[in-house]
Amino acid sequence: GSGGFRKRKHDNFPHGQRREEKENVNPSSAMMMSFKSFQLELDTRHDKYERLVKLSRDITIESKRTIFLLHRFTSVPNGEEVLNESEVKLDAVRRKIKQVAQELIGEDMYQFHRAISPGLQEYVEAVSFQYFIKTRSLISVEEINKQLIFTAEDREETTNTTANSHDKQPHTWSLKVTPVDYLLGVADLTGELMRLCISSVGNGDIDTPFELSQFLCQIYDGFTFIGNTGPYEVSKKLYTLKQSLAKVENACYTLKVRGSEIPKHMLADVFSTKTELIDQEEGLS
Repeated sequence: GSGGFRKRKHDNFPHGQRREEKENVNPSSAMMMSFKSFQLELDTRHDKYERLVKLSRDITIESKRTIFLLHRFTSVPNGEEVLNESEVKLDAVRRKIKQVAQELIGEDMYQFHRAISPGLQEYVEAVSFQYFIKTRSLISVEEINKQLIFTAEDREETTNTTANSHDKQPHTWSLKVTPVDYLLGVADLTGELMRLCISSVGNGDIDTPFELSQFLCQIYDGFTFIGNTGPYEVSKKLYTLKQSLAKVENACYTLKVRGSEIPKHMLADVFSTKTELIDQEEGLS
C-alpha cells in the first residue's frame, strides 16, 4: 500500500537460498584463484605506493634542510664549510633516492610518479641551488641524473660468487628525473635566489643582486618559450617566477639609483618594505 517500503530485489529470494549459494562457491575454482591473485597484486602495489610516499616525504624534508643550510653561505665567514656540510646532506638524500630506485626495479616509474614527484622536485631545487652557489650557472638535467646512478656495495663477492650466480637482482640502480620535475624544481629555485639576493644585500654584497637579476632573466626567457604548451604545473609556476624576478630587479634598481645615499645596513630593510608593496599591488590587481 501507500507509504510502505519498497521491496528490494534480493528480498524475493529466501535467505536460506542465498546462504546456500555462498556455501556452494568453490574457493579453489579458477575464477576465485584469479581474483585472489588480483587482490594480492593490488595490495602489493598499494603497499609499495605508500612506501614511496614516505620516502618522498623524507627526501623533501632533508632537501629543505639543505636549502636552509645553503642560505647561510652569505652570512658565515667560511662558506666552504657550509658547502661541504650541504654535500653531506645531499649524499644522505641520494641514499633515500637509492631506496626509491630499488623499489622501482622492474616497475614502470610513471605508475608511481605521483608518489615520488614532490621529493624529486625538492631535490632538484636543493642541488641546483648548491650548484649555482658554486658555479653561478644552472645545472642540467643530465648532470642531475648522473648523480642518481647507484651501485651495490661489494660484499663477500669473492666468497659467495657461486651462491650469487643465480641471483637475478641487478647491482646497479638508477632513477631519472623527468623533464617536468626538473622544470618545476628550477622554477622553485628562483624563489630561493630571490631570498639569496635580499640576504646578500643585507650583508653588504652589492654585486650578487645584479648577477642574480641577469640569471633570473635568462631562466624567465627560457620558461616563456614553453608558455602554455607545457604541462599545467609548469605554466602555473611561471607567475611565481615572474614575481621573484620583479623583486630582484627592484633590488637592483634601488641599488643603482639610491645605493650611494642609503647605508648598507639599511638596504635590506628598504628591500623588504618594497617587496611587501609589490606583493600588495599584485594582490590587488
